[in-house]
Amino acid sequence: MFTGIVEELGEVVAVEELGDSSRLRLRGPVVTEGAKHGDSIAVNGVCLTVVDTADGEFTADVMAETLKRSSLGALRPGSRVNLERPMALGGRLGGHLVQGHVDGTGTVLERIPGEHWEIVRIALPAELARYVVEKGSITVDGISLTVVDAAADHFTVSLIPTTLELTTLGIKQPGDPVNLEVDVLAKYVERLLAHGGPAAVGVPGEVTA
Repeated sequence: MFTGIVEELGEVVAVEELGDSSRLRLRGPVVTEGAKHGDSIAVNGVCLTVVDTADGEFTADVMAETLKRSSLGALRPGSRVNLERPMALGGRLGGHLVQGHVDGTGTVLERIPGEHWEIVRIALPAELARYVVEKGSITVDGISLTVVDAAADHFTVSLIPTTLELTTLGIKQPGDPVNLEVDVLAKYVERLLAHGGPAAVGVPGEVTA
């Protein structure tokens, strides 16, 4: 489980194409400190498993399903990526609960600069629109953000200087893809209601005659 608070702006060192999968080598001295084979690191919001580490770099395999659902297939040597290690048990939840399971990709539509911040408008896949609400949480390229406005086909987020400086959203331009993960709580609520509410799944609740 992650929090959506990016620890490091890393870089893709190499991409090895393996047919229906690929292997990434990424530079991230902060997130690789103490990391070992089998650990998890979120790369642009995608939870990947560390294969090996050396000299501040790590490798990770990306399977076909991940390439299909995320923007990782577009990464090339030199691409900048957001990196985050899993939240330690008992640690502070600085953003919101992030699984590292990307629901789909969006596209940066517009950047509107302000005096001390910037508004970014992002296209939203139709099947994800019902999970995105004004002032709710969403993960964009692994960054926990608050939705400013939500529409049927797009949403906006407001970025502070720190986010612009330390994450990929500082350099993403209109037309660039971004990974999206909606709030997992919204998906559980939808699932619960679709199956008849709390009573249908054995959750204690009010019983009426």
